[in-house]
Amino acid sequence: MSKKIRLFISALAPLLVLTIPAEAFGIPGLTVVEHRIIALFFMALFFWVLEPIPLYATSLLIIFVELVFVSDKAFVLFRSTADGFGTPLPWQTVIETFASPIIILFLGGFFLAMVSTKYELDISLARLVLKPFGTRPKYVLLGFMIVTAVFSMFMSNTAATAMMLAVMAPVLKSLDAGDKARAAFVLAVPFAANIGGIGTPVGTPPNGIAMKYLTGENQIDFGTWMAFGIPYMAVLLLFAWLLFLLFYKSRTKEIRISIAGKFRRNWKSMTASITFAATILLWMTDFLHGMNAYVIALVPVVVYSSTRIISVADLKEIDWDVLWLMAGGIALGFGLEKSGLVAHIVKSIAFGSLSPLLIIFLVTIVTILIASFMSHTATANLFLPIMAVLGTSVPSLASVGGAKAIILAATFASSLAMALPVSTPPNALAYATGEVKTKDMIKMGVPIGLFGLLLIYVMLFILRRVHFL
Repeated sequence: MSKKIRLFISALAPLLVLTIPAEAFGIPGLTVVEHRIIALFFMALFFWVLEPIPLYATSLLIIFVELVFVSDKAFVLFRSTADGFGTPLPWQTVIETFASPIIILFLGGFFLAMVSTKYELDISLARLVLKPFGTRPKYVLLGFMIVTAVFSMFMSNTAATAMMLAVMAPVLKSLDAGDKARAAFVLAVPFAANIGGIGTPVGTPPNGIAMKYLTGENQIDFGTWMAFGIPYMAVLLLFAWLLFLLFYKSRTKEIRISIAGKFRRNWKSMTASITFAATILLWMTDFLHGMNAYVIALVPVVVYSSTRIISVADLKEIDWDVLWLMAGGIALGFGLEKSGLVAHIVKSIAFGSLSPLLIIFLVTIVTILIASFMSHTATANLFLPIMAVLGTSVPSLASVGGAKAIILAATFASSLAMALPVSTPPNALAYATGEVKTKDMIKMGVPIGLFGLLLIYVMLFILRRVHFL
């Protein structure tokens, strides 16, 4: 399908929605504003799935459409005071999504990731951590998975994958061309990155989006997330490693790796290292000092900028497109929620007649299926606003943890989609090496995803038993 056709279909979808009478949606009391938000939702869905324009451009388009069509400063022809028009969105709040606390949180994470690469903190840590795993292939594989997962807890999954694939070059040279373990080593890196991102709120954008809706009595601080995120990550990582050993047995007896470079001892490197460690420590101990994760995220931004550890040229390397993508998702979620549309949808569907366990099961299955074919971040942007309202609107869900449980379930499920090259950028990087095929990703990604779903249910059960949910 050509880009022009994808663009035509994506642009046509919201127009078709607008031509459908409000009564046809089966949602009682649907206002004009809500009707337009439905069209906006389908526009975002088609643009994010078909990608006729870049994903971040779709997010900018979402914010623009909200401002022009459904805000209190909308174009004059799109305003009305008639009954049934609904409540316009406050324009300031829509624009403020560009500076949402979630955006600041990830900006801090990007600064940490950039500095770790610029001053080779990542290489030093890789050398240090990989050393204890010896030379046997299965343990070297485990070492790569653990190091990648740890990096992915605090930096972009894509950046962690790119870095570790580069570090892995000498390993692949030591393996025979026909050794099945070559595919295992390459594929283990993106899978470990996807799994590792689950461990912290800044590990992957869906986690940050979830934090947007985990507020008030459902709030989860940085250290608490790690308290259940890291055990979940560790069990899933161990399962993935055992699965690799089962399907990809190496015929190589010994692997010797030499990672070039050494830790720099100048003042900038020392400042970069100390600030990196201090930021992580502050995130983990927020219950002691009282600063939340968003405030702490500014520590590396301020320190690295004021000391010129990060230069103006470095700022151009930040993944601004990811931040804009998240901003658009936050704006879409705001529109879905504040227009009252999500509440109307939830009330119009008989969720109350379904078992709460069945609801969570269906949510996780649908989430992982959708995230397998489109961006994890886009999936979270579309689903989490609905999950937030669903969790507070269906009384029966209180028995399994309410909004907190269903938001966590959907968030974790979105990160489990890794069965295809298009499922996540780390997968695409691994596929581009030519060492793995789509069938390899399906063979490993499907069982890991299913086991991950099972782990979600176990995790929610345990969290419920310890009265966290």
